[in-house]
Amino acid sequence: MGTTRREMVGVTAVAVASMAFAREHPMVKIERIELFPMRYPMKGYFKFFTGPHGGDGRAAIIIKMTAGDGTVGWGQSVPIAKWSYETLETATIALRDYFAPALIGHDPVDISGAHKIMDKAIAPGFSTGMPITRAGIDIALHDLVGRLKGLSLSEMWGRPSSERIELSWTVNVKSLDDIETVMGEGSKQGYRNFNIKVGPDPVFDVELARRVRKNAPDCFLWADANGGYTPEKALEAAPKLADVGVDILEAPLRPNRISGYQALKKQGALPILMDEGVVVPEDLEEFIKLGMLDGIAAKPSRCGGLTSNKRQIELCLENGLMWVGSGLTDPDISLAATLGLYGAFGLQKPAALNGDQFLSADVLKKRIRIEDGFTYVPKGAGLGVEVDEAKVVELMKRSGGDKMLRGMK
Repeated sequence: MGTTRREMVGVTAVAVASMAFAREHPMVKIERIELFPMRYPMKGYFKFFTGPHGGDGRAAIIIKMTAGDGTVGWGQSVPIAKWSYETLETATIALRDYFAPALIGHDPVDISGAHKIMDKAIAPGFSTGMPITRAGIDIALHDLVGRLKGLSLSEMWGRPSSERIELSWTVNVKSLDDIETVMGEGSKQGYRNFNIKVGPDPVFDVELARRVRKNAPDCFLWADANGGYTPEKALEAAPKLADVGVDILEAPLRPNRISGYQALKKQGALPILMDEGVVVPEDLEEFIKLGMLDGIAAKPSRCGGLTSNKRQIELCLENGLMWVGSGLTDPDISLAATLGLYGAFGLQKPAALNGDQFLSADVLKKRIRIEDGFTYVPKGAGLGVEVDEAKVVELMKRSGGDKMLRGMK
């Protein structure tokens, strides 16, 4: 496929901005990295935010990265203890004691070099070490570089950007009697597409999907099991979910169930998308070779940030695979980064970005526009949003993050 005129214009803009930056900022280095651990207050029921810690709110660490010339980039790590091994406490320690000190004095424009430094600070296991935690650093680097160069994310990558992205409303219910109420809340806000949480019970899940499809016959219906089925139950559920109108099945198994994924793909009842197990592009390359998947549910906050997720989307495009956009109930800053990535790659399917559905606070001077079931890609340098530091500090103190920082010293 040839390069379009719009892409050529984008590449030229990047080159011009890079030359101007080199002239004006010959020796810019990372001078300071500040952390703000906190919990965003929540609304509604979501299975990953229950219990003694999740019930306190959506954990996040906001990262303020300052260059030697005073330019600031913002990032955000969004750990979920019930989804991953990374917690608010471990993420804060990893950032404060390992990643941040190692990056002081580094050239922020060298983002790949920053990842190599982080690999040395915390060694990889099966894949990248602390990927949700380090995603916040990667996002802050992109925001900082974009602001230094005066480029948006899409412009940094030499790509045009979509203006808006359609959203999908999450239906996560404990009782089938709650389906119409939850769907009704989304419909009132203009949502036309729905994603459902399934697993481990195919009987419950099929009836859930049937009712959602009945209430929204034209929607894109996305079932996400979060690794909740056994291989046997997944093979049982997939054709039944297809029969009642499900369009894709995400993460039916834990990612180490390789033969199970191969069997599901061979069965062919539904497109099988992987999520949790795809951290670095090399993971995806191997899973493609093994015939385990039809695509991925992308989310930069899961896999170490924009750098990794951008390459994963490119691999899907190169191999003719599907990619859909998802998230980790991302708050404002992480959401802005995610939208910048999805906009730059022209996401076609409705995105399961449910931060607005479940979170009841923000730290931006102007909130990201979400209207009639669509969210609008922020415009401007870096992430395209302006962080209100007073709001950051207030939310950190209100949720006890400042006490946690002091307690760790």
